[in-house]
Amino acid sequence: MPNRKFADGEVVMGRWPGSVLYYEVQVTSYDDVSHLYTVKYKDGTELALKESDIRSQSSFKPRKSQSSSSSPSRRSSSRSRSRSPGRPAKGRRRSASQSRENKDDKKKTIQETNLALLKPSENNTRSYNGEPDSTEKNDMSCKTSERKLKPALEIERALEQYSLRSRKEEKKKEEIYSEKKVFETVKTIEKASPKTKELEFGGRIGTFLMILFLPATVFYLLLMCKQDDPSLMNFPPPLPALESLWEARVFGVFLLWFFLQALFYLLPIGKVVEGLPLSNGRKLQYRINGFYAFLLTAAAIGTLLYFQFELHYLYDHFMQFAVSAAVFSMVLSIYLYVRSLKAPEEELAPGGNSGYLVYDFFTGHELNPRIGNFDLKYFCELRPGLIGWVVINLAMLLAEMKVQNQSVPSLSMILVNSFQLLYVVDALWNEEAVLTTMDITHDGFGFMLAFGDLVWVPFVYSLQAFYLVGHPAAISWPVAAAITILNCIGYYIFRSANSQKNNFRRNPSDPKLAYLKFIPTATGKGLLVTGWWGFVRHPNYLGDIIMALAWSLPCGFNHVLPYFYVIYFICLLVHREARDEHHCKQKYGLAWERYCQRVPYRIFPYIY
Repeated sequence: MPNRKFADGEVVMGRWPGSVLYYEVQVTSYDDVSHLYTVKYKDGTELALKESDIRSQSSFKPRKSQSSSSSPSRRSSSRSRSRSPGRPAKGRRRSASQSRENKDDKKKTIQETNLALLKPSENNTRSYNGEPDSTEKNDMSCKTSERKLKPALEIERALEQYSLRSRKEEKKKEEIYSEKKVFETVKTIEKASPKTKELEFGGRIGTFLMILFLPATVFYLLLMCKQDDPSLMNFPPPLPALESLWEARVFGVFLLWFFLQALFYLLPIGKVVEGLPLSNGRKLQYRINGFYAFLLTAAAIGTLLYFQFELHYLYDHFMQFAVSAAVFSMVLSIYLYVRSLKAPEEELAPGGNSGYLVYDFFTGHELNPRIGNFDLKYFCELRPGLIGWVVINLAMLLAEMKVQNQSVPSLSMILVNSFQLLYVVDALWNEEAVLTTMDITHDGFGFMLAFGDLVWVPFVYSLQAFYLVGHPAAISWPVAAAITILNCIGYYIFRSANSQKNNFRRNPSDPKLAYLKFIPTATGKGLLVTGWWGFVRHPNYLGDIIMALAWSLPCGFNHVLPYFYVIYFICLLVHREARDEHHCKQKYGLAWERYCQRVPYRIFPYIY
């Protein structure tokens, strides 16, 4: 294995990907596997470069001024003009010279950047790819690259600095131009993204434990809800016989449910939209028909109830359904990992390409696994688990009426069903918004998302309804009204914040969003500093937590078990927030630091 040439902390000159320009950078780390250096530019941008794209500072010297490097023909022309009989008087010559100097100063001011542009020295006669080249050709390539990369908007600003165009209009045009120009460079950089170096969730050991811990947590919660006294002090709960946890008929019902939702997904109804650009610039197409699938499912369930099908069968075999879903998610995860081994490099997930089997199996190795046009990750994100959550809640409502011998469901059960139904319908109605989330754009499809979508969401998110079947809680109408107001507040924050973000990501120049202010970044995207995103950095998480609390309050305060969802949700969102912070700091550099200064609170205003 060759020794590394540059040490950590060393200041060197790094070539900007896709160009022949070198900038001053600092080496931060070196990957022995991919043989790539991670370097940091002066504006905070971090990139991974090959050793051949890095040079020592000694082989560079500052670029000379344009006047001193002018061609001989230009100097000759200048001398011939000075001897011309019709040249101006001395005083006018001085005035013209001063005018040219002022213009040169203005041009220099315009052309200043945060990164110092340097030119290879005359002694270095080889270009970056090792081929011999003359000094004149090297200068010409540098000048040509400068012309290509120099923003045309800056030239226009220099020529029109005395025009009547408003500064606000000019700034708006500059931001739009920056988004279009820089985004192409970012896509080029992402194509050569190295293997995943920073491991989350405790790395290989942490992800291995989570593969065991997550199913155990689900089974523990469901067993506790079945107890007459679901106190945390009654640990461990009585374990059922292993043969009682599996039934072929239950597994068959689960498979029928999964493939019924797949059939609804394939129906040619609903519009087809494009997702965000991938690392190779390609955009995948998605059919938006989740809400139609929900309506078809509601019609199917209504038909079953009309023919006297006992839906509380789900309650009676709830543990068996959870085991069936867990087994199916494990088999699906194995299939996803095996097929990802043959996937092209550009189709792998940025966060699941570590080279470690357990870690990539858990986080997901392939970003968008598809069978033809059937997107497995996108389908599982909203369909079987999320719609199944509503069906389970309805089954628990009917089971409560039967177990408690009631003619109507309790007010607590009605509130839980109504609040969570609103949440699911909102997600399906705004299905297109999920295309901009990290689950779709960044995370691969592995055990984490497969188990989360098919097991955790339907069987843990319905915990309050499952708890109320055996542990009814009576609440008064004023208390119910107060809980309803709390849920509405959380929902309003959640929905308006997400809509604001999604609309801005889709079309930042939309006139309807002209009131929003943002900080432009090196990637071409903007960071909102007004609206909900100027209140806290993650207002959608704040709305989520408020709604989660409203879902648990109807269960009363006799036991902490119904509030597990709130505790879990806070821990999950704090983890996601820390993950987002790290990701955004690497992606946006100094712009993110400016944003954090403008918006100091992360989730809870004046607290955290």
